[in-house]
Amino acid sequence: MRRPTIADIARQAGVSKGAVSYALNGQPGVSEATRARILAIANEIGWRPNIAARALNGARAHAVGLALCRPARFLGVEPFFMELISGIEAELSARSYALLLQVVGGHEAEMGVYRRWWGEGRVDGAILVDLHLDDPRVPQVEEMGMPVVVLGHPSAAGSLVPVWADDSAAVRETVEYLVALGHRRIARVAGLPRLSHTAIRDRAFGDVCAGLGLDTCPIVHTDYTGEEGARATRRLLSSSERPTAIVFDNDIMAVAGLSVAQEMRLDVPADLSIVAWDDSPLCQVVRPPLTVLTRDIPAYGAHAAQRLLALIDGGETRPLEDQAPRLTTRGSTAPPA
Repeated sequence: MRRPTIADIARQAGVSKGAVSYALNGQPGVSEATRARILAIANEIGWRPNIAARALNGARAHAVGLALCRPARFLGVEPFFMELISGIEAELSARSYALLLQVVGGHEAEMGVYRRWWGEGRVDGAILVDLHLDDPRVPQVEEMGMPVVVLGHPSAAGSLVPVWADDSAAVRETVEYLVALGHRRIARVAGLPRLSHTAIRDRAFGDVCAGLGLDTCPIVHTDYTGEEGARATRRLLSSSERPTAIVFDNDIMAVAGLSVAQEMRLDVPADLSIVAWDDSPLCQVVRPPLTVLTRDIPAYGAHAAQRLLALIDGGETRPLEDQAPRLTTRGSTAPPA
């Protein structure tokens, strides 16, 4: 686990380190063909001119990276990531480490950021979030050799160290609770279908609904925004087989769904029960307050940071299954009318 150096370039190019230095610094002493070959290799392995001394000395940056592939405006209203970052930052600051955060537009841009940070010596490792099914980032990060901890299920983490929670158990507990109240038509307003944790929740939801012999259990996928949550809720509540309970994949969509139900003159919880994934002040200040799946999100972030720092220090770092979300009942769930 080390950064690319001049020696790496020299070895691949079959030239001396002095020739590499001449080529990278634009000095005479090498042919143009050799210079072009050296520059191409440097770019390919992620070397950057301003990291030579740091890489050769093996100095640490005392910083870790987190690139988020989400709209920047979304982070301002998404309590999950703010709480996650607070947990990461609390653990890092105790060790005098900084968190380098950047919002990106896609996986290609995200990997470009990680390569640049790692190549320039800006970070000693990174935390990877929002794992996708067959995530292309995993093999690329493995190839880079950068210390990385993944927030996601081991099934999608490859050889990277994962920190995760059992979402399947939380889904089962929620559906079984709603069925015990008497609900037979339960819907789920989910997140992005390509996300690994969405797929896990989808599968668990379908399995428990089938196992309990429920009448209908539709799933509507969204982008996690309140607008999409409201649109999905309106569609479900306008259907001929209107659900009597809806489970939302985040608090923002659940609050939006509550507003839509009230707009359609449905009583919550008499006509519709609502459950939100992850608690937040939003869930507690609305009326009725929302039944939620609760977990300690700052602790989740802190545990990931602990694992990453141990990995950076060269210690043995094992996967960690964190505490599963637990159901906290409030006024938004009741037996169907």
